[in-house]
Amino acid sequence: MNARARRSQEEMLADIRAAALAELTEVGIGRMSMAGIAQRSGTARTSLHRRWSSPTEILLEAVEDSYPQETVSPGLDDLRGDLIRALEFLVDWTATPTARAVESILAERARHPELAQALYERVFDQKGGRFTRTVLMHYAEHGYLDPALVTDVVTDIGEALVLKHFADSGSPPDAVLLARIVDEAVLPAVGVPPVVGRES
Repeated sequence: MNARARRSQEEMLADIRAAALAELTEVGIGRMSMAGIAQRSGTARTSLHRRWSSPTEILLEAVEDSYPQETVSPGLDDLRGDLIRALEFLVDWTATPTARAVESILAERARHPELAQALYERVFDQKGGRFTRTVLMHYAEHGYLDPALVTDVVTDIGEALVLKHFADSGSPPDAVLLARIVDEAVLPAVGVPPVVGRES
């Protein structure tokens, strides 16, 4: 019995999801195939067809499974720290195969609109929509922020500034810049005054 045959169900699913991401990177969305994913993952094509209807269904599941979820401090006593951590999740995620898959799906939106729509519905909307949104909404729902201030524009601020830094410099923002984004842009937008002299 070989190593592939001894895989647990969870190990096999992980191999299949990783294979879908690798297949996308090598051949692109339009040329993804069940045969390619089966070969990369060491799984029978019949097994794939029993669970998924198409290669892009596997791809979506792979993205959904590994997309990061923001967390909120249990005592709701560290809004600033929770926001910084949310942006750290974003920065860490951008270096993953999942992030490259998302970039590819969005770049092919005109050719595969149904795939882009499914990405928003199954991944982005289910995981909070934008990084920092889950944190801001949670604090607003518990009375720590004015819900009227937590608008779509405000929940875009942190993510937009992080991605702009990537576009401008080609590198991720460091911890100091992430803290500045929170202190100088996100917190003031929800009515929390910046702390003068704070460095990190």
